[in-house]
Amino acid sequence: MATVGPIIGLGQPFRFAVEECSMHFTLITPTHQRRELLPEAVASVRASISAPLDFSFEHLVYDNGSRDGTAAYLREAAARPGPPLRHWHSPGRLLAGRARNLLIAEAAPDAWIVPLDDDDLMLQRTLYHYGAQIEANAGRPWFVADFLRVDEHGRYLPGEDYYAWQFDSPTAMLQAIFRAEHFIQGNVCYHRSFFDQVGGYDGELAMAEDLDLYVRFLLAGELPVLCPHISHLHRFHARNVSIGVDADTHNADLRVIYRKYAAQLQALGVAAPG
Repeated sequence: MATVGPIIGLGQPFRFAVEECSMHFTLITPTHQRRELLPEAVASVRASISAPLDFSFEHLVYDNGSRDGTAAYLREAAARPGPPLRHWHSPGRLLAGRARNLLIAEAAPDAWIVPLDDDDLMLQRTLYHYGAQIEANAGRPWFVADFLRVDEHGRYLPGEDYYAWQFDSPTAMLQAIFRAEHFIQGNVCYHRSFFDQVGGYDGELAMAEDLDLYVRFLLAGELPVLCPHISHLHRFHARNVSIGVDADTHNADLRVIYRKYAAQLQALGVAAPG
């Protein structure tokens, strides 16, 4: 496993100062062989509306060895007028955690990070709503929202909504995660300094590297702020990375993560996944 940074002990919440009128969002998107879907993800970010809040944003894309014209598309898209789109390319495929770490290394130290998968769509007011919650919850380092599921054509799938839960404590949220009763998937916003403090994504995890990061956020003593908005549209299609991830596969991922932090989790009374 990759080595991650030290975990802040529970009971010692992370806090930081935020400069007024300097809010900046960095959206991060690793991509591989998604030329037909990536333009809609990029367009959804560029359609963001900030008013009446004053913030800036950029979109960073890491192309993991695509051979479908993604590189040419990104060069053309980055040259268009509009919010900054910056992109990097690898000749081979990197795991998602490694690609995300490389993107976040390019973000400003005071940036708010918003992950967006290359086949998903962000809503126009997502950043505005995150910004309003950041202003209303000074010093809180991460936020979670609901998201909706759509099919490959962007049609809403009734009864498939994801809704974030309100927990009483980080321990309660960890217990729900390792009982496989709760998960988080790209519907977050977090401050780069908090990400740096807990050590970033584990670049050697093939799956669930995002959940692994959020477990460390919780072990650092920080519950996410529950936001009353929809973060994005999560698209279901035949080439989803999560295709084939059933309950048994998810539990296997949970066991891998639990073993990494077993001492801290056991000290909190969080039982190992079944």
